[in-house]
Amino acid sequence: MTYKIQGLDPSQFAHLIGRSDQHLAAHNAVRVTAQADRGFPCRVSLEDAKAGESLILLHHVSHDVATPHRSAYAIYVRENAHRAASFEDRTPPVFEGRPLGLRGFGAEGNLRNALLALPGEADSKIRELLADPAIAYIDAHNAAHGCFAARVERS
Repeated sequence: MTYKIQGLDPSQFAHLIGRSDQHLAAHNAVRVTAQADRGFPCRVSLEDAKAGESLILLHHVSHDVATPHRSAYAIYVRENAHRAASFEDRTPPVFEGRPLGLRGFGAEGNLRNALLALPGEADSKIRELLADPAIAYIDAHNAAHGCFAARVERS
Protein backbone atom coordinates (compact mmCIF):
# COMPACT_ATOMS: atom_id res chain seq x y z
CA MET A 1 0.00 0.00 0.00
CA THR A 2 1.27 3.44 -0.89
CA TYR A 3 0.25 6.88 0.24
CA LYS A 4 0.84 10.52 -0.62
CA ILE A 5 0.87 13.69 1.44
CA GLN A 6 0.52 17.07 -0.24
CA GLY A 7 0.70 20.58 1.10
CA LEU A 8 -2.26 22.86 0.70
CA ASP A 9 -2.67 24.69 -2.60
CA PRO A 10 -1.13 28.15 -2.10
CA SER A 11 -3.62 29.78 -4.46
CA GLN A 12 -6.32 29.57 -1.77
CA PHE A 13 -4.23 31.97 0.36
CA ALA A 14 -3.17 34.38 -2.41
CA HIS A 15 -5.68 36.99 -1.26
CA LEU A 16 -3.75 37.26 2.03
CA ILE A 17 -0.10 37.13 0.97
CA GLY A 18 1.67 40.48 1.06
CA ARG A 19 -1.45 42.33 2.12
CA SER A 20 -1.77 44.96 4.85
CA ASP A 21 -2.43 44.10 8.48
CA GLN A 22 -5.85 45.73 8.09
CA HIS A 23 -6.67 43.48 5.13
CA LEU A 24 -5.57 40.44 7.12
CA ALA A 25 -7.65 41.50 10.12
CA ALA A 26 -10.71 41.80 7.88
CA HIS A 27 -10.17 38.11 7.02
CA ASN A 28 -9.53 37.05 10.64
CA ALA A 29 -5.83 36.52 9.92
CA VAL A 30 -2.60 37.98 11.26
CA ARG A 31 0.99 38.20 10.06
CA VAL A 32 3.56 36.64 12.38
CA THR A 33 7.33 36.31 12.27
CA ALA A 34 8.81 32.94 13.16
CA GLN A 35 10.72 33.30 16.42
CA ALA A 36 12.63 30.04 16.01
CA ASP A 37 13.48 27.44 13.36
CA ARG A 38 10.82 25.16 14.83
CA GLY A 39 7.27 25.73 15.93
CA PHE A 40 5.88 27.51 12.87
CA PRO A 41 4.80 24.68 10.53
CA CYS A 42 3.72 25.82 7.06
CA ARG A 43 0.81 23.85 5.60
CA VAL A 44 1.89 24.57 2.01
CA SER A 45 5.59 23.65 2.15
CA LEU A 46 5.08 21.09 4.96
CA GLU A 47 8.22 22.29 6.71
CA ASP A 48 8.82 24.65 9.60
CA ALA A 49 9.53 28.27 8.78
CA LYS A 50 12.99 29.50 9.73
CA ALA A 51 13.46 32.19 12.39
CA GLY A 52 12.68 35.57 10.87
CA GLU A 53 10.38 34.28 8.12
CA SER A 54 6.97 35.86 7.67
CA LEU A 55 3.83 33.73 7.93
CA ILE A 56 0.10 34.28 7.90
CA LEU A 57 -1.86 32.71 10.78
CA LEU A 58 -5.42 32.08 9.64
CA HIS A 59 -8.53 30.04 10.24
CA HIS A 60 -8.78 27.05 7.89
CA VAL A 61 -11.50 24.47 7.34
CA SER A 62 -9.48 21.29 6.90
CA HIS A 63 -12.29 18.75 6.83
CA ASP A 64 -15.13 20.35 4.92
CA VAL A 65 -17.74 17.60 5.03
CA ALA A 66 -21.46 17.50 5.79
CA THR A 67 -21.00 15.26 8.82
CA PRO A 68 -20.48 15.85 12.54
CA HIS A 69 -16.73 15.46 11.83
CA ARG A 70 -16.34 18.77 9.99
CA SER A 71 -13.19 20.39 11.35
CA ALA A 72 -11.44 23.77 11.34
CA TYR A 73 -8.66 25.49 13.26
CA ALA A 74 -5.80 27.95 12.90
CA ILE A 75 -2.88 27.15 10.57
CA TYR A 76 0.32 28.86 9.43
CA VAL A 77 1.18 29.58 5.79
CA ARG A 78 4.58 30.99 4.88
CA GLU A 79 4.32 34.13 2.77
CA ASN A 80 7.06 32.80 0.47
CA ALA A 81 5.49 29.34 -0.05
CA HIS A 82 4.53 29.32 -3.73
CA ARG A 83 4.19 25.59 -4.43
CA ALA A 84 2.58 22.77 -2.50
CA ALA A 85 5.02 20.15 -1.29
CA SER A 86 4.38 16.53 -2.22
CA PHE A 87 5.60 13.36 -0.52
CA GLU A 88 5.10 9.79 -1.72
CA ASP A 89 5.42 6.94 0.81
CA ARG A 90 7.30 9.14 3.26
CA THR A 91 6.35 11.72 5.79
CA PRO A 92 7.10 15.44 5.46
CA PRO A 93 9.49 17.38 7.70
CA VAL A 94 6.61 18.90 9.72
CA PHE A 95 5.78 15.43 11.05
CA GLU A 96 9.28 14.91 12.50
CA GLY A 97 9.65 15.20 16.24
CA ARG A 98 5.97 15.89 16.84
CA PRO A 99 3.27 13.65 18.29
CA LEU A 100 0.43 13.45 15.78
CA GLY A 101 -3.21 12.56 16.02
CA LEU A 102 -4.08 10.54 12.91
CA ARG A 103 -7.79 10.51 12.11
CA GLY A 104 -8.90 7.90 9.57
CA PHE A 105 -12.09 8.77 7.67
CA GLY A 106 -14.37 6.79 5.39
CA ALA A 107 -15.27 8.13 1.95
CA GLU A 108 -18.43 9.71 3.39
CA GLY A 109 -16.35 11.82 5.82
CA ASN A 110 -17.10 10.02 9.07
CA LEU A 111 -14.37 9.01 11.47
CA ARG A 112 -13.58 5.28 11.28
CA ASN A 113 -10.50 5.05 13.50
CA ALA A 114 -7.79 7.20 15.03
CA LEU A 115 -4.28 6.61 16.30
CA LEU A 116 -1.68 8.59 18.17
CA ALA A 117 1.72 8.60 16.45
CA LEU A 118 4.60 9.51 18.72
CA PRO A 119 7.73 11.05 17.14
CA GLY A 120 9.14 8.59 14.60
CA GLU A 121 5.94 6.54 14.33
CA ALA A 122 3.96 8.48 11.70
CA ASP A 123 4.79 6.23 8.74
CA SER A 124 3.96 2.98 10.55
CA LYS A 125 0.73 4.37 12.05
CA ILE A 126 -0.37 5.73 8.65
CA ARG A 127 0.19 2.29 7.13
CA GLU A 128 -1.68 0.66 10.01
CA LEU A 129 -4.73 2.87 9.44
CA LEU A 130 -4.64 2.44 5.65
CA ALA A 131 -4.57 -1.35 6.07
CA ASP A 132 -8.29 -0.97 6.82
CA PRO A 133 -10.06 -0.69 3.42
CA ALA A 134 -12.87 1.33 5.05
CA ILE A 135 -10.45 4.23 5.59
CA ALA A 136 -10.33 6.46 2.51
CA TYR A 137 -7.97 9.13 3.87
CA ILE A 138 -6.29 10.35 7.04
CA ASP A 139 -6.11 13.85 8.46
CA ALA A 140 -3.00 14.38 10.55
CA HIS A 141 -3.16 16.91 13.38
CA ASN A 142 -0.52 18.12 15.79
CA ALA A 143 -1.52 16.33 18.97
CA ALA A 144 -0.71 19.11 21.44
CA HIS A 145 -2.23 22.12 19.68
CA GLY A 146 -4.81 20.19 17.65
CA CYS A 147 -4.14 22.06 14.41
CA PHE A 148 -4.37 20.40 11.02
CA ALA A 149 -0.97 19.25 9.70
CA ALA A 150 -1.75 17.52 6.38
CA ARG A 151 -4.01 15.05 4.62
CA VAL A 152 -2.78 11.54 3.80
CA GLU A 153 -4.37 9.85 0.78
CA ARG A 154 -3.93 6.50 -0.87
CA SER A 155 -1.83 6.68 -4.03
